[in-house]
Amino acid sequence: MNFKESKAIYLQIADYLMEKILQGTYKESERIPSVRECAADLEVNVNTCMRAYDWLCQQEVIFTKRGLGYFVSDGAKHAILKEQREEFMNETLPEIARKMQALEISPDEIMEKLKNLQ
Repeated sequence: MNFKESKAIYLQIADYLMEKILQGTYKESERIPSVRECAADLEVNVNTCMRAYDWLCQQEVIFTKRGLGYFVSDGAKHAILKEQREEFMNETLPEIARKMQALEISPDEIMEKLKNLQ
């Protein structure tokens, strides 16, 4: 995983895990990799992964079963979708619109490009 300097690594790990939930790699009520497994897979410090897991627990995306590990919460996928759609519509999209206007890119050009990407 390539980390960006603009965002804390533990939050990027949390984003990565939420993406895996959205993709269906980790399904609701199913176990996810342990903190140590995650750290080894992403080649980061165990404490960094622990912060990501703690953050996801606070967001009620995952939960822990003592002695068994971490599991995806029921309704996590829906909650992630709702939150990320809201963030996209309220933060990312207005930024994209400003950039399009500054670069004189039309919505038609964007639609054509999107069609070619699919």
